[in-house]
Amino acid sequence: MAAEQDAEFTAFVRDAGPALLRTACLLTGDRHRGEDLLQTALARTYARWARVRETDDPTAYVRRVVVNSHLSWRRLLSSGEQVVESLPDRSDGRDLQVAYAQTDELRAALLHLSPRVRTAVVLRYYEDLSEADTARLMRCSTSTVNNHVTRGLAVLRTLLAPAGLTNPTAAPVSRRSS
Repeated sequence: MAAEQDAEFTAFVRDAGPALLRTACLLTGDRHRGEDLLQTALARTYARWARVRETDDPTAYVRRVVVNSHLSWRRLLSSGEQVVESLPDRSDGRDLQVAYAQTDELRAALLHLSPRVRTAVVLRYYEDLSEADTARLMRCSTSTVNNHVTRGLAVLRTLLAPAGLTNPTAAPVSRRSS
């Protein structure tokens, strides 16, 4: 029985892991911290896997554990050290320096947001969750989610506005990285 549960959990992590890792990395602003956050969430989930696998959506359950862990990690992750990731050489025709610079610029801008505002923005625009789903995950009202997202987007528009733009509120919001 335990071997069967281990196999199910392993299959779940294989299928849902990349999307959960992306969310964790966006929430923390760092790939290594995102990996640590996801590992913590998966360890907590594994301990309750017999109950979790019977829920309607195990991925949503684990995403909630990731979000809750992230929001409680502020005091634990107070280190000022930043780990820099190196990019592997890939030749698919894209300018990787430009893509990385845009992604890095967005991640840096996200770090200017408070953890709850950043969580709301990531869940709404990167995870493409509805207001109700985001509110449920964050355990707050939909109006609170809307307020967080509105504030977050205003800050991101200001931080990501092109240098010559005189009206930062007119900047497009569609700067999305993978």
